[in-house]
Amino acid sequence: MAETIHPFYEQHRGAMEAAMRHRLDLAEPMLRERAHLSDIDGIKREVMDELEIVLTQMPYVGGAASRMSEVFIRLTGFMATSRVLRRHGVPLPVIRDIEQRTHKAQLLTKPEAERLAAGRQFMSPENQALLREQAARSTTESHQAEFPEDFVYDFVAPGPDDSFEFGINYRACGFCKFAGRHGDKDILPNICGLDFDAYATRGILLERTQTLAGGASHCNFRFSRLPSEQGD
Repeated sequence: MAETIHPFYEQHRGAMEAAMRHRLDLAEPMLRERAHLSDIDGIKREVMDELEIVLTQMPYVGGAASRMSEVFIRLTGFMATSRVLRRHGVPLPVIRDIEQRTHKAQLLTKPEAERLAAGRQFMSPENQALLREQAARSTTESHQAEFPEDFVYDFVAPGPDDSFEFGINYRACGFCKFAGRHGDKDILPNICGLDFDAYATRGILLERTQTLAGGASHCNFRFSRLPSEQGD
């Protein structure tokens, strides 16, 4: 295990820590009522200490040049919460529910206009072109040799009978690699479950019927705008 935080993640450390503290505050009622924990301040300290460990474990996948770096920054911290609650005997379904509810609550603290604007940018032709370009790069031997812990994925254009606007097939998942390396496979589905609200709160419908974490050959993400956004 690395003993230091990669400089790229060190730049984002303050924001990740602030986001974690915010989520823990949002989770406090559920930690008491659902997880039946009493020393909430102690739990919060444990999670922040675990986050320090997670930060040293986060793989570098290209920094600002890679769209997946933002995904690691945004979601890897959830591993810290899962690890701590698991150690305290909280059942995995309860952990998953707490994380999904607090994740959604945190997303909704952003102004709706800002969230929907981000969703329109994600669905834009310009971003689709970038996704297609980065997907092609992710599959190359040179990229995989340089960033072996990165995601590997294909851009999927809709066929004549498809209702989605575009899709992504993830053939290798950075979180699956992370979980396998650090003994987190049982809490990996917690990360997978966060995707739906992450897109829905930005006006995007995500349809996905299989995941690598669930034993499939790939994760089949399919994106389309929610009805309220289709007129934009």
